[in-house]
Amino acid sequence: MNRLTLTVATVLSLAFTTLTAQDYNKGLTAYKAGDYESAFQEWKPLAEQGNSSAQYKLGVMYKSGKGVPLDYITAVRWYHLAAVQGNAFAQSNLGFMYRFGKGVPQNFAQAYMWYELADTNGHKDAKKWLHNVSREMISTDIEKAQAMASECLTMSYNNCGW
Repeated sequence: MNRLTLTVATVLSLAFTTLTAQDYNKGLTAYKAGDYESAFQEWKPLAEQGNSSAQYKLGVMYKSGKGVPLDYITAVRWYHLAAVQGNAFAQSNLGFMYRFGKGVPQNFAQAYMWYELADTNGHKDAKKWLHNVSREMISTDIEKAQAMASECLTMSYNNCGW
């Protein structure tokens, strides 16, 4: 009986994973075609289920006002949900939001921390942005931001950045 239950659970899991990937890709195709409403309809349920790529894309939509009202606070919320799952794109965009005070109070230490995490997770432009934001900071603030990033990683992003 346990083996049958495990087999059924595995099959259902694989079917759901494929469906989820197809829905994300369907949203991506719609977004690239300028059909933001369809993209939103595909991504929102996925984002609510914890899909970090969909969360990141909703953040992009709210930051740019494509298909949804321009809303930096909501963009930050979606970016943060994806960022604490290790999504490097969301981390870099969250760094941008903190650097320029979009939807959050301007905070160079937070910006630096998120850029450093994005760099750690392989974002190709994060080093450049780290350099740029560091020019706005003093060395003790940079050290604090580096410690914050290290703690985020150590704590697996629990209570990271809020």
